[in-house]
Amino acid sequence: MSELTFEQMLEESFKTIHAGEEVKGTVIDVKPEEIVLNIGYKSDGILTRNEYTNEPNVDLTAVVKPGDVMEVKVLKVNDGEGQVILSYKRLAAERGNKRIEEAYNNKEVLKATVSQVLDGGLSVIIDEVRIFIPASLVSDTYEKDLSKYAGQEIEFVISEYNPKRRRYIGDRRQLITAQKAKLQEELFARIHPGDVVEGTVKNVTDFGAFIDLGGADGLLHISEMSWGRVENPKKVFKVGDKLEVLIKEISGTKIALSLKFEDANPWKDAASKYAAGSVVTGKVARMTDFGAFIELEPGVDALLHVSQIAKDHVEKPSDVLKTGDEVTAKVVDFNEEDKKISLSIKAMFAPEPEEETKEEDADVVSVDIDEVIANESAEE
Repeated sequence: MSELTFEQMLEESFKTIHAGEEVKGTVIDVKPEEIVLNIGYKSDGILTRNEYTNEPNVDLTAVVKPGDVMEVKVLKVNDGEGQVILSYKRLAAERGNKRIEEAYNNKEVLKATVSQVLDGGLSVIIDEVRIFIPASLVSDTYEKDLSKYAGQEIEFVISEYNPKRRRYIGDRRQLITAQKAKLQEELFARIHPGDVVEGTVKNVTDFGAFIDLGGADGLLHISEMSWGRVENPKKVFKVGDKLEVLIKEISGTKIALSLKFEDANPWKDAASKYAAGSVVTGKVARMTDFGAFIELEPGVDALLHVSQIAKDHVEKPSDVLKTGDEVTAKVVDFNEEDKKISLSIKAMFAPEPEEETKEEDADVVSVDIDEVIANESAEE
């Protein structure tokens, strides 16, 4: 029997490996783009960055150090230069594929960091399996710019699992929808008309503001923003503002809100402040052909009819008044039930003989302010 040469004995001392085989190796050297492993074979194994992870631009020296033990897959026993080419990500992906399959079947909620923001959605990686979340499944509302999700950890479920086509689709929208439905149910079980709750301004429009109450949005209409007059909600509120609001009405899933708290109601003490015969001062808030509306205080307007603007005849209010003018007049009628006040400047002059006085009294007219305002709104 012939004796083995030293080279043959050395050759036989190393294990045999094959392409596709899983092996363990010890890291003996690390460079930013390459890892060298001792896998117990006559040649060391080479693990490039592209075969380590799907994450772009990873510095391998930051994630692996000499002495670390890794399980890898053999891609080539000899790359032509005597080196063994290894892959970590493919072995991890095979195992990760089973993990994704289990999550899909069990409807498990997964969590991962967004690795890429693409034109059509987000990309995340779990156990080296790349999962795509289309833009339509990122949120329950359309989001044109997804850049804010870069590097953010998000939760999602697997809505499509197709390993043959390597198609793995994530869905974040259904989690958000389910969470909102739960919060909405809890909110409606908790709130009642008359409650004062805290909310956050979510959106501001010309007609009002939508307030996030933590489960549902409520509408704060422009007419309920103040006891006074609000011309432009966007000048009063901005998105993100915190507010204490009154639940005025609940109808199905619609919530009407108000900032007209009763303790600040300007009509509460109006009977004593604006009793008939009182002399008051206010500013012209707006004018019509038949008279001027005088704001006595925010939330309390009075009508100064055109016939009561001056002792002499006035054709139209704009002939002698303009918006913002300060006016002093006498209260000639106070209707607390209908919240209507009539004013007269003419009444402040010395009374004329009885016959003329009767004629002047006849000039004092009662105008339904609510009806006037409604008609003006309809015309606009």
